[in-house]
Formats: sequence, structure tokens, C-alpha cells
Amino acid sequence: MARTGVWRVGLMFVALLAVLAALVAWLNVRGEVPLEPGPADGAANPATVARGAYLARAGNCIGCHTARGGAEYAGGRGIDTPFGTVYASNLTPDRDTGLGAWTAAEFWRALHHGRSRDGRLLYPAFPYPNFTLVTREDSDALYAFLQSLPPVRQANRAHELRFPYNLQASLAVWRALYFRPASFEARPEQSAQWNRGSYLVRGLGHCVACHATRNLLGATDGDIELGGGLIPMQNWYAPSLARAQEAGVADWSLSDIVALLGSGISPRGSVMGPMAEVVYRSTQHLSEPDLRAMAVYLKTLPQQPPAKRKPVEPASAELMRLGGKIYADRCAACHGESGEGVAGIYPPLAGNRAVTMASPNNLIKAVLHGGFPPATRGNPRPFGMPPFKQVLSEHEVAAVASYVRQSWGHEAAAVSALDVHHAR
Repeated sequence: MARTGVWRVGLMFVALLAVLAALVAWLNVRGEVPLEPGPADGAANPATVARGAYLARAGNCIGCHTARGGAEYAGGRGIDTPFGTVYASNLTPDRDTGLGAWTAAEFWRALHHGRSRDGRLLYPAFPYPNFTLVTREDSDALYAFLQSLPPVRQANRAHELRFPYNLQASLAVWRALYFRPASFEARPEQSAQWNRGSYLVRGLGHCVACHATRNLLGATDGDIELGGGLIPMQNWYAPSLARAQEAGVADWSLSDIVALLGSGISPRGSVMGPMAEVVYRSTQHLSEPDLRAMAVYLKTLPQQPPAKRKPVEPASAELMRLGGKIYADRCAACHGESGEGVAGIYPPLAGNRAVTMASPNNLIKAVLHGGFPPATRGNPRPFGMPPFKQVLSEHEVAAVASYVRQSWGHEAAAVSALDVHHAR
């Protein structure tokens, strides 16, 4: 009898596994339909290719799919993740190593369903959870542009992921939990301009890939759209676009938002770090109507109330004295003795929300590595801040960061040497 009971439990367990496996398999093919040829198959007209080139800029495809010193779009760039390194693929039309043998429908399936030409599931370092919103028309234009590029014979490098993240079965479970193919649906109560901005921000722009927290399995987490998060492996903090004390722009003018996206600087702030690369490679190349549409959308994001913070403990007098001395010696000449900055040249630090965010990472990064807005058509010769990692110890970086975060009426938490060590 006991043996019969064990067999029954075993059979029930096997049956449960079979049901779960079937469910995972179904969730990974839901919404997929037979591949259909598109107008991009064959020779594309110049207008379609030009439109695809523009869309590739909007998606910053070149940013990931070009290795340093390598041919454009030929892949090979390693993208570090908490699970190992993912290598970007070759998007040039080489038949053996790139997209030369792909059809427009297969390319669409990769964007919309996250599935490669041979049926393999793609890792979401390629942001198909966002690209799934891209229309078939735009996908075909992107395909036409990529097919127009000079073919580069460069074999794709195998990903270097740890077990079990290197298994297709594990990826299938992840997709069953966190990915669902979708289509962009315009909201009829909003203007055409707002909907265009929503499409760019949520789809090709894949802004949420940085401006959101991620759970332990790397899926974007949280109920707040564009609510901010630490960029994995880079330790830059992508601030919340839904909080006024971080990077919300609800109270900005449209022209100031457009200026920031188009040139990297505006009267209300400037960009640096990973966002500087986005502006340099992507948004500065977008049309003024598209930038304005994005600005309209970003201004209407539901704003969250200020996050509750614990009472701030003042930094020690010794740390503030050291930080004040470093600031006077190395920072005040540009940023002013009272943190007032110089309009249009050096940003003010007094009242600067980038300085007082709960996460001090971006301030620490700027002190260590320097602060450099991108060189753009609207700001071809930006003023930059030199790096201090070679001349300041971690304790000294913590001291000057603490001084800035607790001077001129600021009430942000002090920075420790351990914070600096983690951020760098």
C-alpha cells in the first residue's frame, strides 16, 4: 500500500510538471501567426530605407549593435548583465553571419515575439518587451534600412551566461512569467501628438529599459511607469520620470523638454552618463515634431507624491570640513562658492535635484568619472567636468558628495566611503 501511494504521488508530480511544461510552451507561442511576406521583401524604395534609418536612430540600434572600433551594426558588443554577458548580433545583410537570409516577416517576429529566424527564443537584453509595440509597417522599414547596409562578415559571438540562465528552457519560463506580445493601441481620448509620443517612448525608445526597477530575474518591476531604477552593472541611477524631486518634467515647458532631448542641455538641466549616449546617438537626430510629441507625453505622466524619507542624519563635522575644503579647492571655481553655477555653462548645485536624490550614485559617478554632456548639433562644444578618481580617495569623494548634499539648504543623506566603493 505504501509503495502504491508513493507511485501515485510520483505520477501526480509528473503530471503536474507536464501540465506546467505545456502551459509554458503555450505562453511562449501565444499570438504567433504564420509568417507572411511583407512589402519590404525584395528591393525597397529609397523613401522606405530613409524612414527605416530614422527609426533605427529612434531605437538607438547602433548603440548596442556596434562594438567599439567595429563596423556599424555588425554586432559583437558585449552587454553585461547580472546573469553573464550577452553579445549583440550582426544586423548587416551578410547572408551567413547577419540578416542577409532573413525575410521581413522573420525580422518582424524577432521584434514582436522575441524569436530568432531559427525559432530560438531571444534574450530580453534585446528589448523586445518594448519593441513588441512597433508596428509591422515600421518593422518593415527598419528591415529595409538594415538590408541596405554594406554586408559585414562577422560571426555572432555566443553569449556567456551562467547556468541555468543559458538554457532555452529557463528563458521560456521567464517569458511565460514576464513577456506578452502586444500591439500599440492609440488612446482615443488623447491627441495624435500624445499618442505619437507614447509610441516612441514606450516602443522604439524603450525608455523603461533603464527608467524602471528590475526584479531578481531581470524583469522590469513596479507599478509606476518610468518610476526610476538602478541600471544593472553600470550603477548609474536612471531617475524617475514620475517624481518631481527626481526627473519628472510635468512642470517644465515643452520647449525645455525638447531642448534637453535634442541637444542634451536646457535651462532646466543637462544630461550625462548613459543618457548622454542616448541623446548623442538617438534623440538629437529626431525631428522637432517627434521630440515635441515625446515631450507632450512625458509631461502628462502621472506624478507620484514625494517618496517618504527617513529623517536625515547630519554628516559629521569632520566630514563636512573635509568636504568643504575639497569643494573650495576643486569645485567652487566652476560651480560657485554657494553652488550657484554659471548660467548656460556650469550647472548650479544648489537646489539641483540630481544632487539630492535618494540614490547618490550619479553624483558619485560624476565626481569619479567627470560629467560630460554630449556634443550635439545644438551644443557642439559642451563644457565638461574633469574626473577626480585619480586624485581623490573614496573617503574624500564621500566627503565632498556629503558636503554638496547637505549644504545650501539640502537635506539629503550623507555619503559613505562604502557608497563610493559600491558605485564605482
